Amino acid sequence: MPVSFEHPPFDDHALLDAGGGEKLERFGSVVLRRPDPQALWRKRLGAEWERADLCFVRESDRGGRWEPGGERGVSLLEDGGAWRVSYGPARLVLRPTPFKHVGLFPEQATNWELLRGARPRFGDEPPRLLNLFGYSGAASVLAAAAGWRVTHVDASRTALAWLRDNLAASDLARAPVRMLLEDALTFARRERRRGSAYEAILLDPPHHGRGPKGERWQLEDDLAELVETAGALLAERSLLVLSTYAVGFSPLALENLLADLPAGRIAAGELALPEAGGARLLPAGFCARWWRGIELGR
Repeated sequence: MPVSFEHPPFDDHALLDAGGGEKLERFGSVVLRRPDPQALWRKRLGAEWERADLCFVRESDRGGRWEPGGERGVSLLEDGGAWRVSYGPARLVLRPTPFKHVGLFPEQATNWELLRGARPRFGDEPPRLLNLFGYSGAASVLAAAAGWRVTHVDASRTALAWLRDNLAASDLARAPVRMLLEDALTFARRERRRGSAYEAILLDPPHHGRGPKGERWQLEDDLAELVETAGALLAERSLLVLSTYAVGFSPLALENLLADLPAGRIAAGELALPEAGGARLLPAGFCARWWRGIELGR
């Protein structure tokens, strides 16, 4: 069986079924039906799919629209579509977007737990976390709650506003979280020139994108430099997590990238979501971890 990182319990999320190029998920009490090209097999459930509160309809490769599956779905869309879920100490605000996402990627829970579990290994002083491409910030919120001092970088004002909402909802509005509207690679280069250091770095880059000043990001062209630059920012005792989704690479490719960092330990594999009540795993991206000077569980 391919190696996948263990997915921790997440009471407010369940993958109810997947198949036929779609997935059926529960976030809190809201059920979503969305496309997922990894779900090549047949669906297990039947009528449950038709009872989803919201269904995403793709209109182009750039996005689509949400359609309500009943009165509750209509109400969600009319009210702006926001609701909350909980994970540990975090209260996270979800909203349907035109890109089929809702502001939370539950497959990343394994990396949230990695950070939470690693925190005590750095002693009493708050260790420093750099979260590049931080998006709406579930990892930043949970890291702040665990005692990390967080630098959260994203090129989207909307994403940073979403992080503020998540911090406020989690009673962490005053937590040590520095939010920066920056291009990730540009910021990492500048931090390298400054001689900055972090005990943990999260990299979750998109395939392509633009920085706030029009900077171009293309994963195939820029990822190697980003990993190298991030590696120069790592403290003597530290860890780095690199994850990707919807790109044509393998965990071995990510492992090879991290092998160019200073000597340390590496684990690579897949992120996956287990179906509720079944043995199937839905692939949800690739991940590689590098660490030195501390002991980590898988």
